[in-house]
Amino acid sequence: MSAPQDVHVDRRSFLARMAVLGAGAAVAGTVGLPQVAYSGPVATRSGSSPHPDAYAEPRPEAVADLTELTIAEAAWLIRAGRLRPEALVEAHLERIAAFDGTYQAFNLVLAEQATAAARALRRGRYHGPLHGIPLAIKDNYYTAGVATTANSYVFADFVPPFDATAVARLTTAGGIVLGKTQMGPLATTRATTPDGVVTTVNAWTPSNPSTNPGGSSTGTATAVAGRLAVSGIGTQTGGSITAPSNAQNLTGLKPTMGRASLYGIVPLTYSRDHPGPLARDAKDAAIMLQAMAGEDPNDPRTQGLPPVPNLASAATPVYRGSRVTLRWKTRIGVIPGFVSGTSSTAAARRAFLDTLAGVEGCTVVDVTLPDEWGLLTGRFNDVRLPERSEPFVPYLRQDLKLFGVSLTSWLQGALMGADEYVTGQRAKLVLLERVLSGLFEQCDVVVQTSPVPFDIIGLPELALPIGFSGGLPIGTILGGRPYAEDRLLSVAAAYQALTDWHWQRPADPVAAGAGARSLAPARPRLTAAEVAEQSE
Repeated sequence: MSAPQDVHVDRRSFLARMAVLGAGAAVAGTVGLPQVAYSGPVATRSGSSPHPDAYAEPRPEAVADLTELTIAEAAWLIRAGRLRPEALVEAHLERIAAFDGTYQAFNLVLAEQATAAARALRRGRYHGPLHGIPLAIKDNYYTAGVATTANSYVFADFVPPFDATAVARLTTAGGIVLGKTQMGPLATTRATTPDGVVTTVNAWTPSNPSTNPGGSSTGTATAVAGRLAVSGIGTQTGGSITAPSNAQNLTGLKPTMGRASLYGIVPLTYSRDHPGPLARDAKDAAIMLQAMAGEDPNDPRTQGLPPVPNLASAATPVYRGSRVTLRWKTRIGVIPGFVSGTSSTAAARRAFLDTLAGVEGCTVVDVTLPDEWGLLTGRFNDVRLPERSEPFVPYLRQDLKLFGVSLTSWLQGALMGADEYVTGQRAKLVLLERVLSGLFEQCDVVVQTSPVPFDIIGLPELALPIGFSGGLPIGTILGGRPYAEDRLLSVAAAYQALTDWHWQRPADPVAAGAGARSLAPARPRLTAAEVAEQSE
């Protein structure tokens, strides 16, 4: 891996592609997008192909408790014949039975199907690092023959005939679907019922449902944080991979637009939806995305892109003697105000930057934000709403009650004027151009306090834990240039080699089985105003 992929990508071609993507939202799925100009190597390794960097000798505590294993550790044991997939699945099903009555991470557990899939793996070839790994799947991903409700009234009875591309690729690589996870209705808020009653709790405060577990992918986040699954997948339109990862001490990776297929996922917005993993560390996130990523003939957003690099290698720490060094020299950009104040969050951010500054090959630099940053990232962010309302107009006309407590934001999108929408799309391109030609002239990776604006403009983000405050995790977000997943993973891997935040796990809640949800703490109901505030 002589250079990270972002140095080989022509930024102007990415800008042109995103311009067409925004315009193409009106005819989603039918418009070919410009190819991204790329001058780097084309060799790549498929998600199902074993690679030495995807395996890690397990820690003693993980061998003693199988639900503590990371993907890389479990893969090491399974490949060595020291762990049967059935045993790994059984261990996680036991935790689901004991604790999901409190966590409410899953809305459907596929115990028999998962057990049968684990047994079937004994009879076939070895698939690679995901062979036999139990996964949690957000309930907006299609699963063949299994209900996919997007936790909404609209899809209450929907059973898709095929798997989403991402799910199919994970299972082809040997992954096992444990079940479908709770989510915000149609991916708009934290996980609730369609009428706003909170379901999933933060795994770090299981007795306090008012603690926000993140965005709409919180069922997956809680399942992974609570050790009900080894890893899982979610979607992000406005922070729903990075936010729950930060809230629950996980490493989440939102890839560049098009890096992984959205085919077979209930849409929110055509130009801003991103699928991605929520994992325990950078290595696991890399293994997951490696399997999910790549061109899909069913999704034009995935076509004409640079090849998928070896992400597992990128997420492997590099040592010079006994010292950790960055795989590639990288300038970490610090935005104004990132470390301001005396709060525990500010202190954790300062310590995070200090740790990175001590890594050979890393330079921490202050950066200035492009002109009109607040206007471009705030005022025009609402243009996402018509994109998500338009496909659902027939349902809005049919029955407004189908949209439950989140109705207001759906109507807001349906009623936005065309002039405002067009202006907003233009503003998005101005923002992208200023980020590519201004912000990323000053640095290679930028720290962020919010998933905005990288959600808006399709750039990759990686969330990782950096500390605790009052017993709750503190996380941060790194943003990169187009297709910089490998560079982001390399920075996270170096940091995680020097710290142990990502190894911390929440205490178990008082046991309340999956069928005993009446024992769970009373759940609050979100108001329409709270939903509008949280809405992606």
